[in-house]
Amino acid sequence: MTVKRMDNVGIVVEDIDAAIEFFAELGLELEGRAPIEGDWADGVTGLRGMRVEIAMMRTPDGLSRLEISRFLAPPVVADHRRTPVNALGYLRVMFTVEDIDDTLARLGKRGAELVGKVSQYENAYRLCYIRGPEGILIGLAQELGHGA
Repeated sequence: MTVKRMDNVGIVVEDIDAAIEFFAELGLELEGRAPIEGDWADGVTGLRGMRVEIAMMRTPDGLSRLEISRFLAPPVVADHRRTPVNALGYLRVMFTVEDIDDTLARLGKRGAELVGKVSQYENAYRLCYIRGPEGILIGLAQELGHGA
């Protein structure tokens, strides 16, 4: 076996406080915040003089984490936040939620926008994509028939 487990998914944002609030509303818990810089960070990222603030957020089941980063240096060089769902590369992060309608109502108060519509896949899931903080694409899935 090569992979032991997935540690986290990373997202780069401009407003880290708004992103933390958004994902906390979704149900993730802030595990910690820290500045990251130094030779080791430069070596890992391949970016010389890198300085970034990160916030690590954990899912309620404790099995997954989301790393939210705000780069202070070097300047951000690309912006993929509004790319459509058929773009190459990073697409989205998907979360299973208990009640998709309640989740959409709560996140809508924090600026979330529904991309298409809430659709049902067979008798298994209700699914949708939303644009979260800064236009980041997020998937929501509600399992059906499992007490949800």
